[in-house]
Amino acid sequence: MLRAVSSPLSIAHVWRGEELAQSSERTLPSGHAQLDACLPGAGWPLGSLIEILQAQPQQHAWQLLLPALAQASQASQGEAGPIVLVGPPFEPFGPSLQAQGLSPARLLRVDADKSAARLWAAEQALRCAEVAAVVAWLPRSNANELRRLHMAAQQHGRLLFVFRTLHSRSDASPARLRLMIEGAQELQVRILKRRGPPLLEAVSLPAQPPRLAALLRSRKSALARDAAVFPSSRSRSDVLDRTAAHA
Repeated sequence: MLRAVSSPLSIAHVWRGEELAQSSERTLPSGHAQLDACLPGAGWPLGSLIEILQAQPQQHAWQLLLPALAQASQASQGEAGPIVLVGPPFEPFGPSLQAQGLSPARLLRVDADKSAARLWAAEQALRCAEVAAVVAWLPRSNANELRRLHMAAQQHGRLLFVFRTLHSRSDASPARLRLMIEGAQELQVRILKRRGPPLLEAVSLPAQPPRLAALLRSRKSALARDAAVFPSSRSRSDVLDRTAAHA
């Protein structure tokens, strides 16, 4: 008598290479519906290294991470945990973060020039019970060093983002999720590595928060109206200067 044997591909922890994995691990929504649709578990994985590559540090990387960081800073009891920034290239602009739900008071900044010092600071932060997430800029770290951070994040269930340069694209990485971001007016997010089939097209996200984008559009429209009334800014300036001189 023949007995049906269940396929190993029906087991929850096994996924087909041509299908996007339905992660059994905890995830946190990225805050971008287009991106979540392309991520296993529909969000950023908790307890795992998330590697982000970019040609050079850009401020608009905050637009990618900020929705999830704002969520992570809020504990289930309503008490906020700190977000640790290790080696950030820019000073975060507090009012903008506040307007998008992340209090600047929840940010802890660690400045260190040497790669070893940054690694040590990131690992210690991941092991701290109060820390909600770690964002580290580690352009010169190797796979073994990143594996240590991945294991620390995994052990404590932390949200961990590591920024590296495009030169690291060909290097081995323990990251389960690896992204590359490009663009200025519009953020192009390419998923280089995930538990699922390759994604050939980039995910397009706005590079500015909605309120700032609306303000910039309004300013651009105002400038266009002024240009229609005054064909050149120079001629308008000359008129104003002559008026002031005769006053």
